[in-house]
Amino acid sequence: MTDRHPILPGAEPWSAPGSGARAAVAIVVSHGFTGNPTSTRALGEALAARGFGVEVVRLPGHGTHWRDMAQTRYADWRGEVERAVDDRHKAGKRVVVAGLSMGGTIALDLAGTRPDVVAAVASINGPVLDREGVMAKVAPLIERVIPVVPAAMAGLAKNDIAKGGDERAYAMVPTKAGSSLLRELPRIREGLARIAMPALVAYSPNDHSVPPENSRTILRMLSRAETTELVLERSFHLATMDYDFDRLVDGITALADRVAAPP
Repeated sequence: MTDRHPILPGAEPWSAPGSGARAAVAIVVSHGFTGNPTSTRALGEALAARGFGVEVVRLPGHGTHWRDMAQTRYADWRGEVERAVDDRHKAGKRVVVAGLSMGGTIALDLAGTRPDVVAAVASINGPVLDREGVMAKVAPLIERVIPVVPAAMAGLAKNDIAKGGDERAYAMVPTKAGSSLLRELPRIREGLARIAMPALVAYSPNDHSVPPENSRTILRMLSRAETTELVLERSFHLATMDYDFDRLVDGITALADRVAAPP
C-alpha cells in the first residue's frame, strides 16, 4: 500500500552499508506498534558506527497518520521487515533481526519461520502473550463497530520512557490493525521452540506497556536457542530511547559478532 499522508520528520527509514570487517553483518531494526523510526534510529546509527550494515525500517502505515495504519495489517508489517532481511541476505550478508516492542515480536516470528535468512535475533520488550483485560477480550467485537480507539484505551502508555522523550507514536489505534497482531500471537508463540540460533532477549522490569512476563516467557520457550538475557533495570518500555541505551548497543553488538563469520 501507499501512505496517503506525508512521513513525519524523523520518522523516515534509515540505512548504512557498514564498514570494515563488521560490514559482513547486516542488522535490520524494527520499531513497534503505532510507533516509527524515531524510537529506533539512534540504535541503528550506533550500530552502524561500530561497522555493521544497518536497515532501520518504517513499517507500512506508521510514522504518517493513523488513517494510513488503518489500511494495514500484521502481514504488511512483517512483510516489510522480511523484505529488508531478504535484500541484505541476497547481498551476501549475515542478517541479524532486532526489534523493539512489536518489532521484537516480528523479529522472533521471522527467526522461527525464516532460519534460511536470519542468523540471529534480538527482542526488546517484545509482546508474545495474549493481552489481559476486558478490552482485549472484546476486541473482535469492537473492531466491527468502532474503527479507532484512543491509545490509552488500547493499553498503550504514552512515551513510556524513564528519562523522558517523545517517540511520536499515534494517539489513536485502528482497531482492525490492532486485532490483526493479537490474532498472530498464538502462532508466533508456537514458533519460539523452533528457533535454534543465537538470541538476545532484553526487557525492562518497569515496562508499563508490555508486561515483562512476555520476555520471561520468551526466554523459557527458546529451549533450542543460544540465548542471552539482558535486564534493563533503569529503563521503561522504550528502552531504545532510555537510560540503558548503551547496554542495548553492547548487547546487540555482541550478538552480531557471534554470527559475523559463516559457520
